[in-house]
Amino acid sequence: MDRAPEWRTTEWFNTPSPLSLADLRGKIVMLTAFQMLCPGCVAEGLPQAQRVAATFKSSDVAVIGLHSVFEHHDAMGPAALRAFLHEYKIRFPVGVDAPDGPGLPHTMRDYGFQGTPTTLLFDREGQLRRHVFGHIADLQLGAELMALICEQPVAPAGISAETSGVCTIDGCR
Repeated sequence: MDRAPEWRTTEWFNTPSPLSLADLRGKIVMLTAFQMLCPGCVAEGLPQAQRVAATFKSSDVAVIGLHSVFEHHDAMGPAALRAFLHEYKIRFPVGVDAPDGPGLPHTMRDYGFQGTPTTLLFDREGQLRRHVFGHIADLQLGAELMALICEQPVAPAGISAETSGVCTIDGCR
């Protein structure tokens, strides 16, 4: 399987430096694409991302927000987003999807988002494993995240999983 394309951003909030999938390799990544004027994002997508961030260890799951603006561009600039993140107490890192003229933002187009909210789940190797437009039930999302957390890492070529010192569900070897 090929690794997913990197997201393209213009600005980041709640992190000291820009983030990429490559930076997060080794962790499960949950990316929530949203617009701050999207009712479904405000009511479902962002609160769910906050619950995931509060529930899972940050060493296991990185929760990332992606502000993908495809309408009402003038009302959703960086200053408004900064205030929105503060008011809604969103503490996880949030990138701004790079605009592509009057069309869809780059990452939204590259991943084929149908709209917002959209949830993407990436495994530890940076491969896209799940792409959901709209709401996904908390229990289902939690089960999918745990399945990814529990997957045995792939051992480097020439080394068996038994001798590679990896952790499995049964314990560490």
